Amino acid sequence: MAEQLALVIGGTIGGLLLLLLLIGASCCLWRRFCATLTYEELPGTPAMASAAASSGQQDRPCQPHARTQLSRPPDVPFVVPPSLQGRDLVPLHSGEWTHAPWDSCPASELLPHTPSGGLGDACMVGAINPELYKFPEDKSETDFPAGCLGRLWFSVEYEQEAERLLVGLIKARHLQAPSETCSPLVKLYLLPDERRFLQSKTKRKTSNPQFDEHFIFQVSSKTVTQRVLKFSVYHVDRQRKHQLLGQVLFPLKNETLAGDCRRVIWRDLEAESLEPPSEFGDLQFCLSYNDYLSRLTVVVLRAKGLRLQEDRGIVSVFVKVSLMNHNKFVKCKKTSAVLGSINPVYNETFSFKADATELDTASLSLTVVQNAEGDKSQQLGRVVVGPYMYTRGRELEHWDEMLSKPKELVKRWHALCRITEP
Repeated sequence: MAEQLALVIGGTIGGLLLLLLLIGASCCLWRRFCATLTYEELPGTPAMASAAASSGQQDRPCQPHARTQLSRPPDVPFVVPPSLQGRDLVPLHSGEWTHAPWDSCPASELLPHTPSGGLGDACMVGAINPELYKFPEDKSETDFPAGCLGRLWFSVEYEQEAERLLVGLIKARHLQAPSETCSPLVKLYLLPDERRFLQSKTKRKTSNPQFDEHFIFQVSSKTVTQRVLKFSVYHVDRQRKHQLLGQVLFPLKNETLAGDCRRVIWRDLEAESLEPPSEFGDLQFCLSYNDYLSRLTVVVLRAKGLRLQEDRGIVSVFVKVSLMNHNKFVKCKKTSAVLGSINPVYNETFSFKADATELDTASLSLTVVQNAEGDKSQQLGRVVVGPYMYTRGRELEHWDEMLSKPKELVKRWHALCRITEP
């Protein structure tokens, strides 16, 4: 019994020793295997590598660097990446190593892809197309139409909570000065109030001034969309007299002020009309006809010199545009109402469907209407444009010019005529 117990104990101890021996051998083999994967001896010398690279370059195109046998310095315990192979390593004073700028054959992954096949193409990638990274060219400072008086850049932002209109005056370009030198300044109005204005600094001797100034108008959120920003650009001569170079009228619409964000806008300067207003006022609008789409377009721009009846409380003015055919009503559209101004600005576009065969019998009627508080609307004046059947003079000329210039906006002023009561 004792002998059997001794045999069991001896076998157990022998088995444990054998197991420990196997574990130790496995660890040694694993370490050697890992060392083999991590470090790789590259035979040869730098001189041999350079010679091999130069001879290969003379005989044939550059091959993938994986085939080139290069050496490494004894102090660098890693394999040189393929993209950096072919470069000599020179010692520094600090004992570190760096790559020399010499490179007889560029790395294959930096070469453009060529359609020809081959083993060397396996490492190549497609070339970068620089056209995909170009920004669209801004031609707003180079493309000026003939007869342009200048161009003005500004920004608009409205703060709903503080009820403040923030206007940024950015720059002007291509100003047409009355003399050799130009010293511009800008006056800002918030129409219909023409008595108060804000003024920029005068920029001396430049036709392309950079202002970068900011202005604040206090205006309620209920009336801000009925206001119009007016920029008047002046030249200041040596006697400090102001000569008007042009103006910009910008109506404040809901889409412009939405989102409480700053919007940068540019507009071309317009000459101020020196003609006195007609007896009942004047209306400016554009006409255009697209024969391909059979579409008649009307752009109502502004009115001036209206004879409002201001004794009826709060007054607002809008324009009604009606398409007629054989003196029969076809369709009617209206602009938004502008509050209490004898010079309202609209800049609103309307389109009507009209076949080319109907233009000899069609006409447009534009009526300026005043709305008063607690009273019915009153018509302040009307303009009718159309063919010879209905109109004469400037109205007929405007219609004929529209037909002679298809797809082009033709702009003109017209005097309002009083509508006789039936």
